Amino acid sequence: MGIRFPSVLTKQILRRSSTSMDVPRGFLAVYVGETEKKRFVVPVSYLNEPSFQELLTKAEEEFGFDHPMGGLTIPCREDIFICVTSLINRS
Repeated sequence: MGIRFPSVLTKQILRRSSTSMDVPRGFLAVYVGETEKKRFVVPVSYLNEPSFQELLTKAEEEFGFDHPMGGLTIPCREDIFICVTSLINRS
């Protein structure tokens, strides 16, 4: 079961992670990786997906809301992130 984020928290995530002009409306930039960080641009609709919310919970536990890359940083392996987002795309 996923965690539902309050709209205020969701707005805070979006504001902090999509300050760059090269992120299209309706998307957010995230940085993924355990050591080297790779940038991905994902739809904001992912914020409602339980599997993506688990990744956000890990990010909150590790970084709080002070992300070292300036955007939302998700501390997981890149292959796991790609697997999770691929599963979301299929549903």
